[in-house]
Amino acid sequence: MKLKHIFSASAIILTSAMVFTACTDDIKVGDSFVEKAPGGTVTIDTVFNSAEYTRQFLTGIYGMQYYGLPFTGQSAAPVSQNNYQGKLDALTDCYQIHWNGTAIFNSYYSNTLSANSDALIAFTNDKVWTAVRQAYLLLDNIDRVPGMPDTEKKSIIAQTKCLIASRYFDLFSVYGGLPIVDKSYTGTEGDYSNLKRSSIDTTVEYMVKLLDEAIPDLRWAWDGNTTDTDAYNNTGRWTAAGARALKAKILLFAASPLFNADQPYFGNTTEAEKDSLVWYGDFKQSRWERAEQACREFFAANGENDPSSLTLGTAGTFYQLNQATEKSADGYRQAYRMGYIYQGSKEVIHSTRVSTIYGSQGTYAWWNWVGIGRNSYCPTTEYVEMFPWSSGEPFKWEAGKDAHDAPKYALVNSSNQVLDADGQLFYSPVKKSGRRTLAKYAIRDPRLYENAIVNGQQITLDWTTGKSSGDIYELWTGGNDAAQNIARTTGEIVEQLTTRFPTGFGTIKYYLGEEYHRKFMHWVYLSYDEMLLMWAEALAQTNKLSEALNCVNRVRARVGMDPMEKFTPELSSDKAKLIEEILRERACELGMSNNRYYDMIRYKRSDWMTKELHGLKITRLQSVMGEYVENFNPYLGADKDNGVAEPDHFKYEKFTLQNRRRVLWDMDPNSNEVKKWFLFPLPITELNKGYGLVQNPGWE
Repeated sequence: MKLKHIFSASAIILTSAMVFTACTDDIKVGDSFVEKAPGGTVTIDTVFNSAEYTRQFLTGIYGMQYYGLPFTGQSAAPVSQNNYQGKLDALTDCYQIHWNGTAIFNSYYSNTLSANSDALIAFTNDKVWTAVRQAYLLLDNIDRVPGMPDTEKKSIIAQTKCLIASRYFDLFSVYGGLPIVDKSYTGTEGDYSNLKRSSIDTTVEYMVKLLDEAIPDLRWAWDGNTTDTDAYNNTGRWTAAGARALKAKILLFAASPLFNADQPYFGNTTEAEKDSLVWYGDFKQSRWERAEQACREFFAANGENDPSSLTLGTAGTFYQLNQATEKSADGYRQAYRMGYIYQGSKEVIHSTRVSTIYGSQGTYAWWNWVGIGRNSYCPTTEYVEMFPWSSGEPFKWEAGKDAHDAPKYALVNSSNQVLDADGQLFYSPVKKSGRRTLAKYAIRDPRLYENAIVNGQQITLDWTTGKSSGDIYELWTGGNDAAQNIARTTGEIVEQLTTRFPTGFGTIKYYLGEEYHRKFMHWVYLSYDEMLLMWAEALAQTNKLSEALNCVNRVRARVGMDPMEKFTPELSSDKAKLIEEILRERACELGMSNNRYYDMIRYKRSDWMTKELHGLKITRLQSVMGEYVENFNPYLGADKDNGVAEPDHFKYEKFTLQNRRRVLWDMDPNSNEVKKWFLFPLPITELNKGYGLVQNPGWE
């Protein structure tokens, strides 16, 4: 029996060019690598008879890591990378995609996905099993490589084990228990019964064991203290910090209600449930305690032993939050932005990148496709509402004043009457001598402006100082940018397809300026802020609420917001409410990182899956003879040319997203038809091979 996707029987081990890179090394794989080999054939003996070829082989495995942004439409690319598939984020309540060329639009929103199609992280077509096979070939042959120091061999072995564990987690997070491959198969063994699907417990312990074995032989970080630890040459390689962070993430996922529960999510009626392939078979509080301990060990190794302090993560530690040099909205935004995007950032614990350059010069690049509306992944009103006011006070749709005594927003009631015509949602103008000027200040959580383009946001950013300036995004109907992205037809508001702002908001995370064009764009796989929020969650789940609050408040303080309990005192004693707030903070801090999707499924939040999502239609208001009237014209043009002040009067109408309406919104969140979506279907082609795969509940 040939199991094509679990292993390859071929002895030729490098036959196609890799799409990804893991670090800044000059990668010699594919055809360019073959040219170096005698006779043009790359065999095991060819590779492992050369230290240099072996290093390049390792880099090729790095090239098969998960990359979290749709980047290309090429058929040879991993499914998760393909623009025509889509990102996990667009399945959550945070984003809605408006391009009918994606699988998300056609198969997921319509509830027609089946086991005959690749899921967004594909079991067979995401290079997982190729990476695992090549990793074991490397482990099996590293000892015979001549001219390579033993210390380097140990490091390569440790890095390879991290690569296997990370690829396993990529599948585990969306499928559950997996077949355990622990050697390089040749295709001639005859008996493959040991490749049957393993339980959740076995899969978790396999990943954790690999990481525990790797940690002692890895550097904590590429700190640049010596030539061989230069971050430039090693950025993207696995470290002990990365291994500890991934271990914590795996254990946190495993301890979550999806797997760690008194009852399975589907009703204990399927083979996968009865064999503990999609849950542990019971609930144990010790699983949360183990996850918390793994988080604690990461921070201890980073020089931080006490989660009760808000000042940790500064002097004496390597990984830390990037801090603002100026206490202003621009300063906080810059600190947040450079924390995730700068390749020398001490917030980035592990990252992956593509070999094709970022921007308009790249093939099917994120920048290009956002600009034409295909990769818009538009934030929803529900997502925007998650972001607090700039003080940290929770956002609410009700009348109120901000710290400058300016109304916070204008909202219309069910009769379309403006409740507060002078209000603001995102910025408030500064009043001087009773007259409005063009000066304004941001009134929301600074992270909002880094996760969504909002009305009035300035387009130009100075990437050195972080200052924003120049013209604004005009997202009102008729505005220069939104135009008719949102239209009213026969009395109903309907958003348009393949436009940049169909929800009233636009994509900005990873949508960078010219400064990042023609550079290798990394995607953050693990980060320090995520670690803080994972620790907060594990602390809360183990009833250490005050310590959990401190971890969250460290993340909030970086963008100038006050502690959560200042506004919601019951968080200090209400475990369930605190966990809910931690999940909200994770959405605000970790946009475009898959974490909202992971939170949705691991907490079995079918209510998130079925809640109706909304956009925001914005109407510009202009004073005429003492009354506010609607103005559907852009500001850029005659108004600006004639010295008219920047608009600061708007009304806002929430509308249900209709194009395309998700089928799950009209379904019972407690039904199995909804709950089957907690895990993706395994492909029929693999099930039919008979080596022991069992389908996930609801997809039979």
